[in-house]
Amino acid sequence: MTEILRIAVQKKGRLADDSLRLLKQAGLAFFRNPGALSCRVQGLPIELLFVRDDDIPSLVTKGVCDLGIAGENVLSEYALQGGDAAELLTVRKLGFSRCTLRIASPKDGNIAQLSDLDGVKIATSYPEILRKFLENKNIKADIVSLAGAVEIAPALGLADVICDLVSSGATLAANGLVDFATVMKSQALLVQSTVSWSEEKQVLLARLLRRVDGVLASQSTKYIMLNAPKTAIEEITAILPGADAPTILPLAGSSDKIAIHAVCRETIFWDTLEQLEACGAQSILVLPIEKMMG
Repeated sequence: MTEILRIAVQKKGRLADDSLRLLKQAGLAFFRNPGALSCRVQGLPIELLFVRDDDIPSLVTKGVCDLGIAGENVLSEYALQGGDAAELLTVRKLGFSRCTLRIASPKDGNIAQLSDLDGVKIATSYPEILRKFLENKNIKADIVSLAGAVEIAPALGLADVICDLVSSGATLAANGLVDFATVMKSQALLVQSTVSWSEEKQVLLARLLRRVDGVLASQSTKYIMLNAPKTAIEEITAILPGADAPTILPLAGSSDKIAIHAVCRETIFWDTLEQLEACGAQSILVLPIEKMMG
């Protein structure tokens, strides 16, 4: 009987969208019925479970799911609340759903720095992370735990300031709040249960991780093509950011020019293109890479 690899994914929100996009880019074909709590991947013994974000750590530690995609903030709060974080192994930092846990106060108030927080009430959905942060800063404040709608707490008189996740800052601005201190930075992580895995599951995990690595590598990698004088080969290859040994090809109809193709593993900025052009490069093309392997 084939064993099923189960992956816990947040059921809705930006992290859910980013997680499902990554899995599809890694070649997992699936169709999720609206409202369904799980779905099978076509052609592979993999099942996706759609759950609340704060349930993911416990589902993985208990072995109900083999893998989970969750934010660092959720995993940290789980560990600080006494969850068995030793049963969780971070296998990949995924780089998406980046956000920052920030402290914010009403823009027309008199709380604008950490030294103003002594004795105030702070509303948050991450009480243990905030508690540890305040202890490290020797700040004595009252923490008000809320499951959601944290931004409205000052207006309702529940708290003086808030500590909440910030991505664009638009929600804070809409509620008349200004952030002034960072508690932690977060991104999506792929975590694994440390319970004993069968050889079959280990092989499937290695296959999945290889695909995920290929997707992640391609996101920061570009394929660059250009024509250049033969005399400028060394100068141009020195400029190409993070490039492996480039491919150099003869250019049809020209004895003094060549074509250079290269995979660049670092960001290519406009000034990089301008430097290449100054060396004699022409017809410069920068193309995205959808997948990479090897």
